[in-house]
Amino acid sequence: MLTSKERAKLRTLANPLETILQVGKGGIGEQLVKQVDDALRARELIKMRVLETAPGFAREIAQQLAEQTDSEVVQVIGTRFVLYRKNKKDPKIIL
Repeated sequence: MLTSKERAKLRTLANPLETILQVGKGGIGEQLVKQVDDALRARELIKMRVLETAPGFAREIAQQLAEQTDSEVVQVIGTRFVLYRKNKKDPKIIL
């Protein structure tokens, strides 16, 4: 569980990030979960977007992906959200 200070730092770090993955009409499939998992392993902090065609709202989808990838939802703003998962072998972000 992230503290409010850690969450604030991660929000600051996520601000300039590009959106690297998006959730569309297919929703959360096995392939998307694998892509998110790989991206979190490589970067620790990723920004995603939920398209209008997606079957659900950004907050719900972010929460589901966080549960399936053992990560944390840092923030949800509109259709975009940020996920964080510490890489225990090779940490890139020091909180």
